[in-house]
Amino acid sequence: MLSPEDWTAISLTLKLAGLTTGILLVIATPLAWHLAYTQRWWKASLNALVALPLVLPPTVLGFYLLILLGPKGWVGQSMKSIGLDTLPFSFTGLLVASVLYSLPFVVQPIQAAFSGLDRRLLEAATTLQARPLDTFFSVALPLSKHGFLTATVLGFAHTVGEFGVVLMIGGNISGETRVVSVQLYDYVESMNYQAAHSLAALLVLFAFSVLLSLYYLNRGK
Repeated sequence: MLSPEDWTAISLTLKLAGLTTGILLVIATPLAWHLAYTQRWWKASLNALVALPLVLPPTVLGFYLLILLGPKGWVGQSMKSIGLDTLPFSFTGLLVASVLYSLPFVVQPIQAAFSGLDRRLLEAATTLQARPLDTFFSVALPLSKHGFLTATVLGFAHTVGEFGVVLMIGGNISGETRVVSVQLYDYVESMNYQAAHSLAALLVLFAFSVLLSLYYLNRGK
């Protein structure tokens, strides 16, 4: 059985995952379009920077975010100078960290979808005097819907499963930053394996559902 604390952690996790995914779709769409079509010299460096969270230990990213956003970091000092609270150990800080850590899981599927577009269709729209934004929303977006669906599912699921980054930047504050993965860690640390089994089984079921959804999504291309 799930406890009230478990449901609070689940609710907070879903809120974090939903907001993170929404923000990432807004950020990732123009970024993916640029990466798909630019030939500038910095493309390789930008691709590597976007993909960095895939290979970087999450605790490393969390540590540097903690330094950057903390009272002695330049972002933290700037926020303090205008009377705002610093971001570490707050939900907003957790959101910032989640956006950065899940960035490649949203950018890369959209970038792949944009790269796979038939450029003749884009050129035909231009020939018909469609404006760039009209071409993007009327041609590119509809043809890239599978990439966007994959990005949405992966971004949401990856945020739900985060641990290292959220623990480093958010800590373990009940109702504020204690997400499901941290709640599970608490149970294991206190040797409450029965409660840990309930949450772990829920996460396994969620992960399996995500993979199954992606399988059917990609099969329907």
